[in-house]
Amino acid sequence: MLEKEKIQGVGMTSLRTRQRLVERLTEKGIKDIRILEAMRDTPRHLFLDEALSSRAYEDLALPIGHQQTISQPYVVARMTEILIEDKKLETQPIKKALEIGTGCGYQAAILSRFSKSVTTLERIKALHDKAVINLKKLKIRNVKLIFDDGSEFQGRSDKYDAILFAAAPLEVPNYFFDKLSMGGKLIAPVGGNAGQNLTLIQKIGKDEYKKRILDQVLFVPLLEGKVE
Repeated sequence: MLEKEKIQGVGMTSLRTRQRLVERLTEKGIKDIRILEAMRDTPRHLFLDEALSSRAYEDLALPIGHQQTISQPYVVARMTEILIEDKKLETQPIKKALEIGTGCGYQAAILSRFSKSVTTLERIKALHDKAVINLKKLKIRNVKLIFDDGSEFQGRSDKYDAILFAAAPLEVPNYFFDKLSMGGKLIAPVGGNAGQNLTLIQKIGKDEYKKRILDQVLFVPLLEGKVE
């Protein structure tokens, strides 16, 4: 199959199948047309092994190897919508975004639609390499992929408007609060293997943060240490 046809999809990966996913997301409460268009236009099947590509537009988390998953489309849409919900009129409402847990690169691809630049960290080298290939195929050029578990990253002084965790910490490490710009938002599934609370933290003043619990979710745990 030609590369262009592969990206566009056929049958269970076709635009019609993607549109049905958008309809399900709408029924579940995703309202922002920018998010729905991003979910329709981003070829999720390219981020999966070919054996699973026919299931790409089911609203399910699916395995990507190394005991990791590609997140459920609804959760990807929900987390991204929360990050941009107060900036309705901007096509790229985020200046700088940080993602913890690249996985196969799907969430970063969605986030790249709404942020001028995205930095994403992955601790498993094989997944990092796969994400690099996936984003290159789609000619996404505003995402910087870093092989790191976050430990080497914490000493940096960079500030972000949006920080998204794609894996669940038991608690959000304090040094990530320091990386939020004023008004910036951090969204993370917080908790253990029995389930987590999707948590939004917003910086509203110097050393002052507003915290809101949103939904119950289930993500793979955030682990330390790089895996070569």
